[in-house]
Amino acid sequence: MDSFSTLIRTASHEQHVEAETSTFMSDLLGGRLGVDAYARYTEQLWFVYEALEAATGRLASDPVAGPFVRPELLRLPSLERDLAHLRGPGWRAALTPLPATEAYAARVRECAEEWPAGYVAHHYTRYLGDLSGGQIIRGKAEKTWGFERKGDGVRFYVFEGIANPAAFKREYRELLDGVRADDLEKQRIVAECKRAFALNTAVFQGLGEEFPLSAA
Repeated sequence: MDSFSTLIRTASHEQHVEAETSTFMSDLLGGRLGVDAYARYTEQLWFVYEALEAATGRLASDPVAGPFVRPELLRLPSLERDLAHLRGPGWRAALTPLPATEAYAARVRECAEEWPAGYVAHHYTRYLGDLSGGQIIRGKAEKTWGFERKGDGVRFYVFEGIANPAAFKREYRELLDGVRADDLEKQRIVAECKRAFALNTAVFQGLGEEFPLSAA
């Protein structure tokens, strides 16, 4: 029988691919969009991570979500430094979420407040994604827009507190395998993972509408 971490990865594979291969992300990684599109994407991330990380203090002692709350994962300070670099010192005043981003952040908050196991699903899809595919985005951003390697503009993707990402991901998957949930609850967590990817894809669609490539 497959472990829960394997189950969760395979069950959400289709949604994961859909998110990764969205037109917006393909255009961004292909260097076909300007730095403004990258900055706008970074702004959307702020709303999602603010929802994820505002709950960490309360959830740290939760028997289900608590083991996943790790200070070395926290992204908000790095995101804010990136936004100050991308948008200038007044970045907060102009920060606006897309409707899809609002829906995504609202769902994260709802899970954090009412269903810690659902919060774990969002935690997994975001942070393990940042540690994996996020590194591709960092490399492309440095190359395309000339950010200093692992410097301001791409700090969100740099996990200074994690010396060995592969070992950390193994440890994280062991936490998933040991999650305090029965089979029915595990199925609900898997469904929430799929929902998290769908919410993320909707953000990409919204960004794609805001930054369509001209036909010219």
